[in-house]
Amino acid sequence: MRPVICIFEDEGYRNLLPLVYLRPVFELVCGILTLKEKITYHFPGRRIVQNNREYLKRQDNGQKPASRSDDLKEDNVLFINGRLLIDSFKVSRIKKMRENSLLLSDDGSTVAAYLSGDNLSLIRNFKAGFFPFKELNGVTRIDSGIGLVKYPWDLVNLNGEEIESDIKLMKLKKTRIESSRFPAVSFKNKKNIFLSGSSRIEPFCFIDATDGPVFIDRNARIMSHTLIQGPCYIGENSLVKAHSGIYHNTSIGQFCKVGGEVEASIIHSFSNKQHEGFMGHSYLGSWVNIGASTNTSDLKNNYENVTVLLNGKTVNTGLRFVGLIMGDHSKTAINTMFNTGTIVGISCNIFGSGFPPRYIPSFSWGGSDFLRTYTIDKCLEVARIVMARRKVDFTDTDILMLKEVFEITSGERDKNNKP
Repeated sequence: MRPVICIFEDEGYRNLLPLVYLRPVFELVCGILTLKEKITYHFPGRRIVQNNREYLKRQDNGQKPASRSDDLKEDNVLFINGRLLIDSFKVSRIKKMRENSLLLSDDGSTVAAYLSGDNLSLIRNFKAGFFPFKELNGVTRIDSGIGLVKYPWDLVNLNGEEIESDIKLMKLKKTRIESSRFPAVSFKNKKNIFLSGSSRIEPFCFIDATDGPVFIDRNARIMSHTLIQGPCYIGENSLVKAHSGIYHNTSIGQFCKVGGEVEASIIHSFSNKQHEGFMGHSYLGSWVNIGASTNTSDLKNNYENVTVLLNGKTVNTGLRFVGLIMGDHSKTAINTMFNTGTIVGISCNIFGSGFPPRYIPSFSWGGSDFLRTYTIDKCLEVARIVMARRKVDFTDTDILMLKEVFEITSGERDKNNKP
């Protein structure tokens, strides 16, 4: 009997904040699919359960309680790290594991664990915190050399490859593109363009799949005089505004409105960047709104590697291109400017002249002149209005999670906000 799979979080989630304050790490998107969806595709027919931070367990996502790890009753379980960006090679390594063995990453983290007997009982009975795989005795530890996702820019840099990989994984059928359906639309390398039957592309658009595939999903609309360059994914029910340039390695989620120039970026569902302005090598959470003429720098003038401030420490990304990382429910005013490697927490309202700080704590209000706490009551009020506009319920669970994160992040605002 094939073991149930438990996708789990570990301490590595911290370096993926603020994107994972309101979602488990395995709900992050890279390419077309989330990290969890990729695992599901690679292990078809398996029962998938999950284990994540305690306050996120309130977020059912429509799943039954049996999907939680504390309900596991099987004789053996295959645990897979939620930060694993899985592929066929990694699947083959995992499938070769024997019972009571650990597959370790390049930094010693647990990539996968196949457990039974007393070892499984120890994990099953562990009620708080992250699974203590390192404390297990009598297990075989295998150094795999496999890397896990460590930072948001890892996902951004692999996004183009993952778009191509996901299209193959999803077994998308090739689209027969007829000129009568798309009058005055130019397509380059048609064999690499995938269009849903309900997608709309208006005249004078150019869809270029020379350097990678383009997938325009159901009910997506591309307005006139727009360039889309693959690899690129435009999600269901999303709108790309007229005169836009959506360049390579970009993924746009469901129910988004996007315009201006976007390059090598990931935008989660229900977020808007629908006006002029450049955004490159960036990652936006959900319910984000980018004001008109907001621009993000993704390259330093001296071409040095970009550093970011993360968890109170300066991190050298080792990359020349890093843009904006912005958490859920954050907003910018018109003409906002972001420096390279800027991180903005959740539920922030950024405005004012000049460049705001390169690290902005969650629930902040202001910009370069000052930062103050954006009160939780005001954040909840705005979130309720924004979600209602998209006919999405603002649930008690949403309220509880936002309040929880407000408390979790209070120390950051105490240190960074000016009086």
